[in-house]
Amino acid sequence: MKKATASGGVRVRLTGIRRVFPVLDDAGRAQGGGAAGVVALDGIDLDIAPGAFVALLGPSGCGKSTLLRLVAGLDRADAGAAVVEAEAGTGGAGGERARAPIAYVFQDAHLLPWRSVLENAALPLELAGAPLEERHAAARAALLQVGLDDAGARYPAELSGGMRMRVSLARAMITRPRLLLLDEPFAALDELTRSRLDDQLRALWAELGMTVLFVTHSITEAAYLAERAVVLSPRPARVVADRTLELPDQRTAALRTEPAFAREVRALQEALESGGA
Repeated sequence: MKKATASGGVRVRLTGIRRVFPVLDDAGRAQGGGAAGVVALDGIDLDIAPGAFVALLGPSGCGKSTLLRLVAGLDRADAGAAVVEAEAGTGGAGGERARAPIAYVFQDAHLLPWRSVLENAALPLELAGAPLEERHAAARAALLQVGLDDAGARYPAELSGGMRMRVSLARAMITRPRLLLLDEPFAALDELTRSRLDDQLRALWAELGMTVLFVTHSITEAAYLAERAVVLSPRPARVVADRTLELPDQRTAALRTEPAFAREVRALQEALESGGA
């Protein structure tokens, strides 16, 4: 597997990110007049190059998902800036978010049960107003990429958990995103299915060259998938390690048994432990 030579990804810059969630009383009002709160992220600085595959590791509740939401523009930081740039080294006027296609894949596939696999995969283009034939053709191509080209007429209830997640991935890829955000998408799957989806995801990244941010609790998954792993401390999250993984571009199951892979897993484990995980 060879990564695309021309990056289709975007640059992501996080500078001094701080996010505080207010503590609410029983009536849903912020206690302390909104001044008091739970600090989820504090002083996060990251610069992610176009086309990079970066894994975010950290203990449960440390703010990994919050960070992903900030990058996606689904939440706002209380301090600092999260900027997604259309091209390396350039940004919108006044730091505006670039209008680059962003796709988000959650831990749950979130498929519409009354729609077929083909119609679920085509949903983003339908919402964008694409004609029926165009969106169905694109959906078939996306399903082919994830090995589900023969499942278009089936419904979510007829699929395994791994198949539903592949539909979710196809739906995310149909817009040809330049930034792909994944929040523990394979966490609920069995180990064999998870490994297969890891391989499919990495193959899609190599083909399309988009920037990928992948949240996971699995150290071995982070080491296998990513070029770079960022380790966060317990809440409030701070970066305790930012490691470029010294592993080959070609990733197969055999890599998991190699000494180099074991060294990277051990280094990430030590970073988590030293960060207080």
